[in-house]
This record gives sequence, C-alpha cells and structure tokens, in this order.
Amino acid sequence: MHGNSVPDTYVYVTEEGVTRHYADGSVDALAWEDVVEVRVAGEADADILYILLDRDGQGCVVPHSATDATFLARLRYLPDFDPERLSAAMDTARDSSVVVWRSPEPPSALPDLEYD
Repeated sequence: MHGNSVPDTYVYVTEEGVTRHYADGSVDALAWEDVVEVRVAGEADADILYILLDRDGQGCVVPHSATDATFLARLRYLPDFDPERLSAAMDTARDSSVVVWRSPEPPSALPDLEYD
C-alpha cells in the first residue's frame, strides 16, 4: 500500500449539526440550533477555517478543504445569514479572524428555580 489513504480530517454535515472527525480519533460536534456565531479565519498559505461557536465558546472548526456545497448551503439557513459577507470574509481572512454571523436572538435567561 502506498501513501496514507486516511484523510487527516473529515466533516459530516446533517440537518441536525456538523461533526468533524480527526485522524487521532477526537471529534468536534455542534448542533445547528446551538450555533450562535460563525467566524472565518485563515493564515498565510493555509486553508481557510470556518469556526462555529455555541454560547459557551465551544465549537467546531471546519477547514474549507473539508467542506462541500451542503455545508455552505446549510449556513444560509442561519437566521439573517449574509452569503456576501461570507464571500468577502473569505477574501480578507488571511492572517485574521472575521465574524461573519452572530445569532440575532439574545441569550436566553436562566429560569428562576424555586426550592422547597
């Protein structure tokens, strides 16, 4: 067998969320309903990264090279998502991180709990 036939990373996109599997067996996953921010980041001569974050700052980092049309199409379902802003960020994201979307909904308050 020649070369390494296993990719370093692969990404699954479903209606429920996005999951990134790493070669070392670790996994990042985030449900679409938990996404509150999308960033585009890049380094000179490196892959563009999509960074999806939840309210706690946890998230899923997705390399552009591991995405397909399904991922980009699913981003467009986020409320008030602007595809033109995404395109502009991809052109300027080298050596920086650009927020391309934030949830328009304010964080939900914790419920008042009553104790007996």
